[in-house]
Amino acid sequence: MTELIWEGKYKDGKKVAPVRIPLPFQTIETINESAQDRLRTLDMFAQGKPTEWRNRLIWGDKKYVLPSLLPEFAGKVNLIYIDPPFDTGADFSFNATIPDNPDTEENESTEFIKEPSIIEQKAYRDTWGRGLDSYLQWFYETVVLLRDLLAGDGTIYIHLDWRLSHYGKAIIDEVFGYDNFMCQIIWKRSSIRKARSDKWLSVDDIILVAIKTDEHTFNQIYLPYSEEYKKRFKYKDERGYYYWIDIGTYSEERLEKLKKEGRVRFPEKPGAHPRFKHYLHEGKGVQPDNVWTDIVQVNSQATEDTRYPTQKPEALLERIMKVSSRENDLVLDCFSGSGTTAAVAEKNNRRWITCDLGRFAIHTTRKRLLQIPNVKPFVVQNLGKYERQVWQASEFLPSSVILSPDEVGAKNLTGSDKSDSSVAPLLQSNMALKEKAYRNFILELYHAEPVKGFVWLHGAKDKRMVHVGAVDTPVSCFPQCSTLKVFKNNTK
Repeated sequence: MTELIWEGKYKDGKKVAPVRIPLPFQTIETINESAQDRLRTLDMFAQGKPTEWRNRLIWGDKKYVLPSLLPEFAGKVNLIYIDPPFDTGADFSFNATIPDNPDTEENESTEFIKEPSIIEQKAYRDTWGRGLDSYLQWFYETVVLLRDLLAGDGTIYIHLDWRLSHYGKAIIDEVFGYDNFMCQIIWKRSSIRKARSDKWLSVDDIILVAIKTDEHTFNQIYLPYSEEYKKRFKYKDERGYYYWIDIGTYSEERLEKLKKEGRVRFPEKPGAHPRFKHYLHEGKGVQPDNVWTDIVQVNSQATEDTRYPTQKPEALLERIMKVSSRENDLVLDCFSGSGTTAAVAEKNNRRWITCDLGRFAIHTTRKRLLQIPNVKPFVVQNLGKYERQVWQASEFLPSSVILSPDEVGAKNLTGSDKSDSSVAPLLQSNMALKEKAYRNFILELYHAEPVKGFVWLHGAKDKRMVHVGAVDTPVSCFPQCSTLKVFKNNTK
């Protein structure tokens, strides 16, 4: 089989696999749940009975969220739609607008640049740190995990553009199999004509569609007839608008039926086919093909506009959802963004799970869902300190020290659980190396210079000293006071 190769795909002759450490989810809040529902859930939990389903909005990096979903949802997700970052070098920053207050006369609208958080900067380095090579590895690992979550009747839609769609197709073929690639959908997202003298105008996105088995769900849908097509129906009788059309191949039984209904006209020319009345209301509509030109981008005047820069229209997701899922099916989107997938799933009676590593995306999605009338209860979750611990271990411990969860468990990966006497010494001997690498990483993100010779002071920036706290420890008085004391003693 033809294979796409990039730097970092193989190590020691084997493909580099995605992280597969399942971490426990922590529920931050349950939204829109009545007191009666909450008591019933607690009672069922106490009795060891399965509790009612709750849709999930998860704040976290899909690198850790997806493997944490596997124990419960492997092979159970019926539809996956993802809109991953495909703007080469995208750094998670964007312009945001706070709308005007309608209750005041003054124009109080304002714009600001949403800067990437430290977590998003880390994700940027993972995605684009080595350019296209690191993006392809990141994309490959994502698709592998999504394949494992997809059900036998499931379909995955991956939204890309002209810069990366051809690479994405090669990776999808490798992961799902060449014969399981269904098609590519071309979505004409824009009709805006910006004058260019050096290349063709790009007005489309590409959505790559793959299946897991031949048992995939596909519900045929129909679009309304165009006004141009309707003009053909220029005659009208008691049944409605119609036009005469050649009957084509027909059986005697069908011909007799049409004759009884008074719908047949026989030609004067010998050998010619009869014609019959074709009524407008009898047609189902037009079957859509894979070129979608009838769905427009979300504009600032649209009621669904959340002012999130990469927001996709609900009509796009609704078409995908109606074709490739049924009511009560489970839909997954691990790049929530503005929350379009969750919102459309909610409105179309699908169960949903969505996640994002950006706090702004989580807040946008949460707010959007709450604006849906009678939205069903859902939970907001994260992976808490476990995500930070595993991230620190996987990024800053030597590869020879990172043990599998079967050997030591997620907590032991950071050395925080010393109960295993065979593992703890190995981990403890590398703690200094891990902490130094982690602190240097944070200082680099903060554009600070490392300093030596201090326990509590780790860097300097613009004549100010910098202290880097532990990744899994909340800020408390002790480190702050110790840092200030050291600083005071060395600046007299």
